[in-house]
Amino acid sequence: QVQLVESGGGLVQPGGSLRLSCVGSGFIFSNYNLGWYRQASGKQRELVALITSGGVTVYADSVKGRFTISRDNAKNTVYLQMNSLKPEDTAVYYCNTKRPTILSTEYWGQGTQVTVSS
Repeated sequence: QVQLVESGGGLVQPGGSLRLSCVGSGFIFSNYNLGWYRQASGKQRELVALITSGGVTVYADSVKGRFTISRDNAKNTVYLQMNSLKPEDTAVYYCNTKRPTILSTEYWGQGTQVTVSS
């Protein structure tokens, strides 16, 4: 029932910007934490940014000052604004949601490709 649908990925030159969107359905959006993860080729999936149901944000050190996570509960949407993109940001980006409970189930979107290249 829980679904996450992502959009906004694509090809961008170094220094450029992209905004990713993820629309959730099948759950009470405002009660869930939301996160963006990424997985580069040959690498493990890693947390990029997290926003809790209370609006608290956490960022990976590698993206601090460049990326911003936000949520619009009225639209059931979480965003990742990515500025000053670098080639090392190239990865598949995944939307994630989870109730703020240790053992609760995690749900994932299908992923969207972000490629930063000149």
